[in-house]
Amino acid sequence: MAAETAPLLLSGGVDQRPRHVAIIMDGNGRWATNKGWPRLVGHRRGAERVKQIVRACPDLGVNWLTVYAFSTENWKRTTEEVLGLMKIFRRYIQYEAEGMAAEGVRLRFIGGRERLDAKLQALMSSIETRTAGNSRLNLTVAINYGGRDELTRATARLAEKIARGEVERPTEADLAACLDTAGHPDPDLVIRTSGETRTSNFLPWQAAYAEYEFSPVLWPDFTPDHLAQILDRFGMRDRRFGGA
Repeated sequence: MAAETAPLLLSGGVDQRPRHVAIIMDGNGRWATNKGWPRLVGHRRGAERVKQIVRACPDLGVNWLTVYAFSTENWKRTTEEVLGLMKIFRRYIQYEAEGMAAEGVRLRFIGGRERLDAKLQALMSSIETRTAGNSRLNLTVAINYGGRDELTRATARLAEKIARGEVERPTEADLAACLDTAGHPDPDLVIRTSGETRTSNFLPWQAAYAEYEFSPVLWPDFTPDHLAQILDRFGMRDRRFGGA
């Protein structure tokens, strides 16, 4: 089973586990369409898959997991699909809150919240508060998230700090402190499922030095075993961060 995967070791015996994994969960709609089902069936199956991956991460040595649930561009989809996705998000938060709290998962959200309905925003804030003391796994869900939008909002926050005299000569750290992910470690590994090889505006600042893996598996079929295999391959990579 995935939870029994051997430690990821480089030559010399150095444990090379990614502390933070980010996933672009792609392929829900195609998975359903391929089976002759409505796209929303694929999104519901995708939400079930998230639960399985979340439960597997601590045993695989992953401490931080960030998942791309809904992008700023996804509003272009049909009204039926967008409303259906929002309903799935509400149900997921409502019914998973108890389990997450019991399993030591801390849940946070990134992205612009102002466009989301008030009930969803309230649920998001409630579960963030309820799980704030947990540390077994840090789960971050990106909803109405776009990297360019995040950087635009962060730049505006930084400009306000400069205007107030709180920052004189802005640095990378000053801008990072204004991002939605302030206080989060950068992802070590970004995975995209479904065979697409785009980054789709996901964590462009944070993933500047991340390793990437593009899996052909559609998200509803992506199992903890698939994740374990990718983590094994990650352990074989030589990360130099610009050095020789």
